[in-house]
Amino acid sequence: MKHRLVLAIFFSSALLAQSSETKPNILFIAVDDLRCDLGCYGNSQVHSPNIDRLAASGVVFTRAYCQQAVCNPSRASLMTGLRPDSTQVWDLKTDFRTKIPNAVTLPQFLRKNGYRAEGYGKIFHNEFPDDVSWDLPHRWPDRGIEWSDASMTRLAKYRLEMKAAGKSEADIKRMHAPATEVLDIADGDHADGAIADQAIAALRELAKSKQPFFMGAGFCATHLPFTPPKKYWDLYDPAKIALASNGFIPHGAPSLAFGEKLLGGFYELRGYMDFAAAPTPFERTLDESQQRNLKHAYFAATSFVDSHVGRLLDELERLGIAENTVVVFWSDHGWKLGEHAGWCKQTNYEIDTRAPLIIRVPGARNKGSKTAALAEFVDIYPTVCELAGLAAPKELEGKSLVPVLAGTAAKVKDAAFSQFIRNEARGDFMGYAMRTDRYRYIEWINLATGAIEAQELYDHHSDPDENENIANRAENADSIHQLSAQMWAQLPKPRLRP
Repeated sequence: MKHRLVLAIFFSSALLAQSSETKPNILFIAVDDLRCDLGCYGNSQVHSPNIDRLAASGVVFTRAYCQQAVCNPSRASLMTGLRPDSTQVWDLKTDFRTKIPNAVTLPQFLRKNGYRAEGYGKIFHNEFPDDVSWDLPHRWPDRGIEWSDASMTRLAKYRLEMKAAGKSEADIKRMHAPATEVLDIADGDHADGAIADQAIAALRELAKSKQPFFMGAGFCATHLPFTPPKKYWDLYDPAKIALASNGFIPHGAPSLAFGEKLLGGFYELRGYMDFAAAPTPFERTLDESQQRNLKHAYFAATSFVDSHVGRLLDELERLGIAENTVVVFWSDHGWKLGEHAGWCKQTNYEIDTRAPLIIRVPGARNKGSKTAALAEFVDIYPTVCELAGLAAPKELEGKSLVPVLAGTAAKVKDAAFSQFIRNEARGDFMGYAMRTDRYRYIEWINLATGAIEAQELYDHHSDPDENENIANRAENADSIHQLSAQMWAQLPKPRLRP
């Protein structure tokens, strides 16, 4: 009863004393591979005025973590409110419906409770748009330039050279055109611009109805390849872009941390013809010109995505529905830009598991604030439910962040959890990471025996970039024991594999 009273007080100010029968609309903005390099997160190098504008009218979670730092598992987890061990999705190939066919996703749940739900762009993983979650079947835009004709011609030639060199058909098929390209095109000619057009057209139709809506708009420009329109490249001088200061694998880190096969996601970058022969993080970092090019391209792509966010926010205002629309902005995981000599994602480190999360509740008194409360992406589902005035499904594995949004609690949990699987020649291992206020603790479990293969410990008070694994230091033995006990008191032990 006390919690309901607090919530009612929150909404009386947050939603401008609307009738208790009126449910807010939800605009759900997802961005692929977007790290916390934004003005509102303290990076003044990046041009992100529209996301910063959203932050100024919402709450910025500075320590929000995905449950697995790769697209499909992260999105399946977020959209079902279940951790990867519950969805049984740990890779890019598994549709969660094949493992948990009766799962009720966030948009499904809202539909059952009076909402209309539509999704555009990438909300679930590309291959699994989960049409049963939406009132309309998912449809990718009919247009979307990703590379120039010249780059596609170069790729065709490169693939012929690969075939002549005896490369496998699988390797040839997964090779792409360049990882970056400056395209002198209009915004709408790019897939993300077309997705924004779809979403805006949908908003205009949804605004005509009295039925509350949940609309997802998912953008991909910050996922390789980075080929945003030229005007966004022109926002930056690559010579002035700061490069990562820790271009090395953490000292004392086990090989499983990056993975002998996946190389901490580096194989993804090697799938582009201009980086096919790039050195791995186990060898050395990329040369300076390559680093500057990739960071320049990524920042340009970030600014391109920012422009779409601005268009959506402007449309809410133009349609007169901004004051009854909750906006949730998130990315599926972070991304390395040279940190730990890495590029891409797929590790348990802070740089990959931490991602932007901004929630705007119109009229809220604490708008424009930042919170260091630990948050997990499994918390988003129950949070949206509570913002919609609905009791969340009991099987969800996250906690509502509404107490933090309302300013009635400084935190809702003491730890955030992520994980990553390594399928190596010597066996299968799952790394479980726990982020507390001070530490990142990681345990690598042999999935055949249950034995601990390796441990990692990073002290964020003295080592915020996680450059030194101190798990094997004798003076940390008690801390390791306590952190391990804390982790397994909150997570179920993994299922072993025969």
